Amino acid sequence: MFQGASALTLDAKGRMSVPSRYREALQVQAESRVTLTRSPDGCLLLFPRPEWERFRTKVAALPMEAIWYQRIYLGNAMDMELDSAGRVLVSPELRAAASLEKDVTLLGMGERFEVWDSQIYAAKEAAAMAQGMPDSLKNFTF
Repeated sequence: MFQGASALTLDAKGRMSVPSRYREALQVQAESRVTLTRSPDGCLLLFPRPEWERFRTKVAALPMEAIWYQRIYLGNAMDMELDSAGRVLVSPELRAAASLEKDVTLLGMGERFEVWDSQIYAAKEAAAMAQGMPDSLKNFTF
């Protein structure tokens, strides 16, 4: 289970260093193999390969009316391995799709990660907080 936020920096080649607290889990769970793809939310999704395969199967089974979501998720997916320094290369296409330039936020979201441009993430988080809690959470007990 991945959780927590990490402030990271892309290097000049577009590589992102995965925090050490996640590297061992990715090694054990996925033999350091991951898949990176776009999200309609404006971020990138980073999956350990076994979790990606489950997600890919669900997306591929969507009805034809969801073809654009299949294109977004599956058509942009890139398989890769963490390098010996624990880095992931984010392709120029994926960096452009998520407006990633240098400062990124890596969010652990359970079985996967989200990769956000840090400024975009901060603005979206502030907007969500300003809106208040949605009705679907009003009866949720913390």
